[in-house]
Amino acid sequence: MGSKETSKVTTKNLFSVLVKEALALSTTEPLLKSVLDEMVVFRESFAEVLAMSLSRKLATSLLSRSQLEILFLSAYKDNPSIVEDSATDLLATLERDPACRSYLEPLLFFKGYQSIQAYRIAHVLWKSERYFLAEMLQSLISQKFAVDIHPAAKIGRGILLDHATGLVVGETARIGNNVSILHGVTLGGTGNETGDRHPKVSDGVMIGANAQLLGNIHIGKGAKVGAGAVVLEDVPPHVTVAGVPAVKVGHPETALPSLAMQQDFTRDTNSKPTK
Repeated sequence: MGSKETSKVTTKNLFSVLVKEALALSTTEPLLKSVLDEMVVFRESFAEVLAMSLSRKLATSLLSRSQLEILFLSAYKDNPSIVEDSATDLLATLERDPACRSYLEPLLFFKGYQSIQAYRIAHVLWKSERYFLAEMLQSLISQKFAVDIHPAAKIGRGILLDHATGLVVGETARIGNNVSILHGVTLGGTGNETGDRHPKVSDGVMIGANAQLLGNIHIGKGAKVGAGAVVLEDVPPHVTVAGVPAVKVGHPETALPSLAMQQDFTRDTNSKPTK
């Protein structure tokens, strides 16, 4: 898919779109045909493609590709909602990332997309009290993708992790729907405290590169956090913050800045966007 014609693609027809992309790519890049056939064309569902892709990336001497694939497919069978979440994330990635030109690219290459899908499996393992296996998967994700998301964290759908390198999400962090996060971001604590100690990020928030959000703070719906900001206090809805420590510098141009991905803060104004 050379242009971003996303309006007709849904989570239901996404698998057929992936197969069409793989077949088209096989004709222009015959060197990739066998890989694309194995990973996409010969699969029977989006869940199978996802399990195949992730297991190839995360396989180690401790857990083989076939073992991981069986584990992932079992998780998808028992928790079909995370397949829907993964599809929604894929659509969000193509819509918001200007470097993304097809659905195959993030599925096969983008570690931001791959890391959050692997986290989703670790999260259902954690909820099933399979803590050690969830933590092992967290460790593999960290080693392979340089992304460290605690399996107990709760993350919504429609998530874009752009580049993702250095992302840290703590155990009691919460991230809503349709959130966009760039590389180097930390949703962390402020020390060695226990209990509920990590940030809560509402729907539609955009967090710039290397921003540090620390403590049990709340980031309101449609807020925008500037690159390099250190956020130590709550951020109201539809407010832009930047600086060290972060202070209000205006309001985003749109109600959901995560969708617009506009990182030029000089365009933020003192008037709130229409909700």
